[in-house]
Amino acid sequence: MTKDLERMPPAPRAAMPDAAVPRPAPGLSIVVPVYQGANTVGTLVEALAKLRPEGGMEVILVNDGSPDESGAVCRALVRAAAMPIIYIEHARNYGEHNAVMTGLRHASGRYVITMDDDLQNPPEEVLKLYDHARLGGWDVVYTRYAVKEHAGWRNLGSRFANKVADWLLDKPRGLYLSSFRCMASLVVRSVTRYRGPYPYIDGLIMQVTQRIDSIEVRHLPRVDGRSNYTFRRLVRLWLNLATSFSLAPLRLAIFAGVAMAALGMLGAAATIIEALLRHDTPSGWASTMTVILLVSGVQSMVLGVMGEYVGRTFLSANGKPQGTVRLLERSGDAGIRRNAT
Repeated sequence: MTKDLERMPPAPRAAMPDAAVPRPAPGLSIVVPVYQGANTVGTLVEALAKLRPEGGMEVILVNDGSPDESGAVCRALVRAAAMPIIYIEHARNYGEHNAVMTGLRHASGRYVITMDDDLQNPPEEVLKLYDHARLGGWDVVYTRYAVKEHAGWRNLGSRFANKVADWLLDKPRGLYLSSFRCMASLVVRSVTRYRGPYPYIDGLIMQVTQRIDSIEVRHLPRVDGRSNYTFRRLVRLWLNLATSFSLAPLRLAIFAGVAMAALGMLGAAATIIEALLRHDTPSGWASTMTVILLVSGVQSMVLGVMGEYVGRTFLSANGKPQGTVRLLERSGDAGIRRNAT
């Protein structure tokens, strides 16, 4: 009886249900922050679905508290998807870089491309960017534009931010920091370890790697609406760059204080010498007020810089969230995950 049992073939294993089979990691993940993109995100996803990158592709849509119908459009795209799509909804508007950070945490590709939802970056340029990073072995590849189809004030603000980044960040000189970029998974894993409430992705990238390149791509005029970057948002972005990843503003304040102290000493010496040589020197109201205003201005600047650092440290210590996910839905899922993290 025992010998007969030994001769019997082993019973076949029960088939694992499809839902339990882990999806293989795609070659490319595309993260798209969505804000007031109801009229453009559908066209973007349809164009991306036609691409055939090496290793396959997934798309992550992050609705950053958009006040229009972007959420309904994105959910419809997920349910009708012919490719893997992940839809994430923030509980409120946190900003583009915060939304991208949330998308990066859910990306599983060996390379990740970030791009806007406004169709100014042609979807067909995705393969060019991906292949350049993959075949060249680059950790990060940025895009640059021969002609930028933004408003004049926006282009001026971008040039100013890049000049400041040249000074504050340890980045290749002259590299244009575009939001249309490709990152290797190594960089993505390191960047997403940052949990502070004020992320600046390019600053985080520069702390991780120097194996960075750039390629030229086309930049198209905006097909719908206007840019979501107001002057106020650009100032906030610049503050994130200036105060989150560099001590240069504090050092600048120190240098300004030293310079004013040196000028004050020279002025005091000149006043003493003049008083010794000329006994009828009148007390000058204009010179006194000039010194007071200069010193007060420097003091105010120093206090403002210190206050910005202290305030950001306070908010970080008190756990201000980088982003709160209200809803997460994947194409092919049976339901929707709410209050996901």
